[in-house]
This record gives sequence, structure tokens and C-alpha cells, in this order.
Amino acid sequence: MTGRERILTALDGGTPDRVPRALSFGRVDIKKLAPPSEYRDDLIDVQFILFGEVPGDDELRRLVGESGVNTRLGTVGTLEQVTNYARWDYHPEDAERRNPLARARSLGELRDFPFPDAGVPDNVEALACQVREIHARGQAAGGSLPHLGGELFEAAWRLRGLANFLLDLIERPDWAHLLLDRLTDMARAKAEAVARAGVDVLALGDDVGMPRSMIVGPDHWREFFKPRMASIIQAARTIHPDLRVLYHSDGYYEPIIGDLAEIGVNAINPVQPEHMDAERIRRRFGPRVALWGTVGHQTTFSRATPDDIRREVRHRVETLGHAGLVLCPAYDLYPEIRWANIAAFLDAAEVYGS
Repeated sequence: MTGRERILTALDGGTPDRVPRALSFGRVDIKKLAPPSEYRDDLIDVQFILFGEVPGDDELRRLVGESGVNTRLGTVGTLEQVTNYARWDYHPEDAERRNPLARARSLGELRDFPFPDAGVPDNVEALACQVREIHARGQAAGGSLPHLGGELFEAAWRLRGLANFLLDLIERPDWAHLLLDRLTDMARAKAEAVARAGVDVLALGDDVGMPRSMIVGPDHWREFFKPRMASIIQAARTIHPDLRVLYHSDGYYEPIIGDLAEIGVNAINPVQPEHMDAERIRRRFGPRVALWGTVGHQTTFSRATPDDIRREVRHRVETLGHAGLVLCPAYDLYPEIRWANIAAFLDAAEVYGS
């Protein structure tokens, strides 16, 4: 099987010739992680496209770089991420300017806030070119949407401020609905562009989970987020009916896994071992909800030994089975992580996943 065939088989709940390997739910430049002597195109089975730039990005990146902003802020910690924050007028480093809609006093202010241009649909052919290149290497092509941390919940609270937005959900539902409708319209347009480009996997997500519970209760999630996420998936599948969908959230979100499957999600990520019980999820849903992740606690890849990682990969395969599984680190891999640990993960996935 090719990597693409493995990924598609796993996301359909089937059993490929070996369990597929990934390093994230988004783009990872493995050439920058692997020593040149150890790099191969087939180290991972999926690669994600880059959505591309829009006019003004180069200048914005230059200004952000010159400002001396701490580029370790956030989950990825890159100049690209801080540039994206600036594009949305989101300034986590500045308490007075952190959330651009925190001081909104009317629905009109929410309606008129200028969302950034994502270059849709002008860059569809450029995206399709990336998909063809990934397919030519035998890999599955994935697409993550440009966003402010997440499609709906994360973007909304970063704009409004977390406390404000949680109050909106309870005390000002018309405010929450208006802002979420705007974000949904934007996400739908981006998802349609990715679908037209021909990706195999659409990655959507929002960090709605905490260590032991959800930030937004399941009932509120079903009222405010489920139908909107469903509409994004439906818009993409209207264009690309065979598109598989991956949903990401850190933390605990087991109460909504059934809802995610109901609206067409094929796989969940990252299934962090300290917050989610992968074996319980497997017993409840079987391989029809594929698990993309499961390997490693927050410090595993930075502090564990290669043998520790091999043992964990073996445990995951033995307890979860070969069907409906994509082995992947449950946390982001930073440049500081030793290649020996990443190589141990990739090797163990091949040995124990075959």
C-alpha cells in the first residue's frame, strides 16, 4: 500500500498493511527534523498543504519581525504564527490590546469587525498543485484551514476574551450566534477551497477540552458549535464527497465524540493519554471513529528515551488494534526534540504496526 492508501483505509475504519504514521494534524516539515542521511519521503504517510499567502503578508511579517514580539507565544511559537495574530489584530503579549472585540458594546461592532482576507478562492490552483505533488510521493494530502487558533470556539474567545465569550454563550446568545455565524461563513469558504484542491483529509478543530472536563459543556457545544461544524463539513463534502474529516481538540472531550461521528467526522486527534482513555473510546466506538494520535504525554518526546517511546508505541498497537488507527505524537514536536526520539517513534510504528 502507499501512504495515501493506508491513511484512507485507516480513516474508513479498515486495516491497512501497516498502521500509518503521522507527526501532527497539520503540516510538519520532516526535512527540517531528520538528518539528511535519514530522510525519506515515506517516513510519514500524510503531509498537509500550506494555504498560501495573500497580498500584504510579506510586509506584515517584516513589521512583526522588527517589532521584537516574543515569537514563542502560542502553541507553535513561530514568526508565522505571530504574523497571523497580527493579521487578526490579536495581541496576546499586550493585556490592553489582547482581544480586539473585548470592549465591543453592540452587535454592530461584532458585525463590522474586519476579518482578514484568506485569499479564497484565488489560490485553489496553487493548493491543487501542492496536493498533486504530495500524491506523487505516495502520501495522503491533508488540509488545515487558516484560523485564529481554531475554527469557531478558539477564534471567538480570542476575539472577545475568554470570560466575555463564555458569558456571551449564557447571557448574550445573540452576540455569540452572530460572531460564530461570521466565523462559520469564513471557515466554510476555506473548506470549500481545500475540497476543490482535492485533499484527502480536512482537519478541523477547536480546543474545547481541559484536563478533566470540557471548557464548554456538551449541551452548549451541541447548541452553538455542532450545527456550524456540520455545515462546514457538508459544504466541503458537497464539492468532494469522498473527503475524510479529522477533528482536533486538546484535553478531554469524550462526551461529544458520538456527536462528531454523527456530523461526519472520521477521526479524532490527538487523544492525549493523560486526558482521554483511548482504550475506552475504542471499546465504545470500535474502529468507525479512527484515532489519530495517542502516543506520548506532554514531555514524552522531549524527556523519554527512545526505548520508552518504542514501548509506548507497542502498547498502543497491542491495545487499540491495527484498524482505524493513525499513530502520531499526541503533542506538537518542537525543533529542540532529539531526532533519536522521533526516529524511535517512526521505527516502532513500522515494526509493531505491521
